[in-house]
Amino acid sequence: MCKTYLLCHKVLPGITGLWQVSGRSDIDNFEDVLRLDIRYIENWSLWLDLQIILKTIQVILKKSGAY
Repeated sequence: MCKTYLLCHKVLPGITGLWQVSGRSDIDNFEDVLRLDIRYIENWSLWLDLQIILKTIQVILKKSGAY
């Protein structure tokens, strides 16, 4: 887990991400959050960023994933 933690800190945070659009409040296991962050880091592309942005808009409008 130490390598994972260090890898996550090499990437600058953004205003949204896979964790935020994948259920936020429904994900209560920190390892699942890290897994999503690692998946983003390892598979980064402009297309993935666009998908996250579009999903963010959808999540905001539906008010889903938050308490």
